[in-house]
Amino acid sequence: MTSKKISFRKRLALEITKLTRKDVIQQHPLRTLFWECTLRCNAACRHCGSDCKVSPVQKDMPIADFLRVIDSITPHVNPHNVLVILTGGEALVRNDIEQCGLELYRRGYPWGIVSNGYLLTEQRLLSLRRAGLHAMTISIDGFEEAHDWLRGVKNSSQKASQAVKLLAQTTDVVWDVVTCANQKNFDSLNEFKEYLIGLGVKQWRIFTIFPVGRAADNPELQLTDEQFTKLMHFLADTRKEGRIHVSYGCEGFLGGYEAEVRDAFYHCDAGITVGSVLSDGSISACPSIRANYNQGNIYHDDFWTVWDTKFQQFRDRSWMKKGDCTDCSMYRYCEGNGFHLRDENGDLLVCHYHRLER
Repeated sequence: MTSKKISFRKRLALEITKLTRKDVIQQHPLRTLFWECTLRCNAACRHCGSDCKVSPVQKDMPIADFLRVIDSITPHVNPHNVLVILTGGEALVRNDIEQCGLELYRRGYPWGIVSNGYLLTEQRLLSLRRAGLHAMTISIDGFEEAHDWLRGVKNSSQKASQAVKLLAQTTDVVWDVVTCANQKNFDSLNEFKEYLIGLGVKQWRIFTIFPVGRAADNPELQLTDEQFTKLMHFLADTRKEGRIHVSYGCEGFLGGYEAEVRDAFYHCDAGITVGSVLSDGSISACPSIRANYNQGNIYHDDFWTVWDTKFQQFRDRSWMKKGDCTDCSMYRYCEGNGFHLRDENGDLLVCHYHRLER
């Protein structure tokens, strides 16, 4: 299957996007703040980048410590424009999430959770909503065999589907489903799409698994280049159908498929509009970044000072123009691909555009 070429019209739009992007980088408004509230997890996912465990050495950060960060940034932002996302690990293993959520709600911050759905019962969802839950993402990675294989826990597919059914009954929570495409679920994505529609899913995001953490040495988790191209066609066709709003994750630049498989042209917002507080207090950008590009630590640095004055590696990515990026004409648009796809030495692990061109 051949890749899709970039039209003149699309290239012009990419140039305009590049120009407007400069202003965003210069202003670097904090719009999304992740809190890695725990490294504990009730699953054993084969693709986990955090290498989470049921009882990790790293203890959960006290809520009071995170709220001090929130209070320190409040004078500098409009809280209503900053989405706080609780992630992990599995955020719902903490029994005090509602306490944190309520404090965020009182301060005017919308907040959400990324979850595997295993612990989401009707009672827990009601409790979260009473604490002001704004958004939620549930991971479902295909039908039962494929999902349970990837998550490493029996009945996890059933639990995730039940969580989606509960969310489908709400009207006050913005929610979606994410799916990690891999060798186990790729051939059944079309049937799985119908299943999700039947559950009441309106918003669906599909990711591909990048080779870090546990996923680094597991070839079953990676799509072939041919499958990756077919995935782009599946996404484009599904979007044209209009029965479920599907998009490819913020993974990388996709050449001619840009603006056809997601809602906007590719850009990596790590360290530009997206920041995070990790479980040990490290101040980072997107929590998907597993190489050490931390910019400070809340236990000896002021978060806002770090956000406003550091993160230069993220905001000036000219240093990424090396290796495969050195002579690539698409670098001007992708600026070296997603930050989470760079290793400790700054070398690129995956280039989505080149995968589509092969």
